[in-house]
Amino acid sequence: MIAYLDSSVLLRIILGQKNSLKEWKNIERGVGSALLEVECLRTLDRLRLIEDLDDNAIAAQREAAYRLIEAVEVVDITHSVLARAAQPLPTVLGTLDAIHLATALLWREQIDQKLVMATHDLALGTAARANGLKVVGI
Repeated sequence: MIAYLDSSVLLRIILGQKNSLKEWKNIERGVGSALLEVECLRTLDRLRLIEDLDDNAIAAQREAAYRLIEAVEVVDITHSVLARAAQPLPTVLGTLDAIHLATALLWREQIDQKLVMATHDLALGTAARANGLKVVGI
C-alpha cells in the first residue's frame, strides 16, 4: 500500500502509543509533506517541556522521528500545494491539514497511483474521504 502519512501517525509510533496505526506494516511506500518534520519536532518539544523529559528520552524520540521521516518520500510545500490548500473544500479543515490534503491530492494526480490517507485526525480523514481518498487510522 502507498500511504500519505500525516504527523499523527508518525507521532503515535515515535511515542510507542498502543493505538498506533494497525495498517503500519502494510505500508510499502510512505509519502508526506515537509510539514512532518516541523509538526513532529514541535510536538516532541512541547512534550519535553510539559512532561519534563530527560535528555536521553527526548534524544531517543527525536532520533526516532528523524529515522521515520528519512524513510518517507517528503513532498515540498510549493506554491501549487499552497494554492490548492487555499481553495474551498467540501468539509471544514484547518490550514495545516489543508496543506496535508492538498499535498496528498497533488501527489496522487502527478504520480497517478492509488494513495491511502493514513491519519488519526478525524477532520483530515473526513476531508480526505470527501475528496475520494481511502482513509485508514480513524
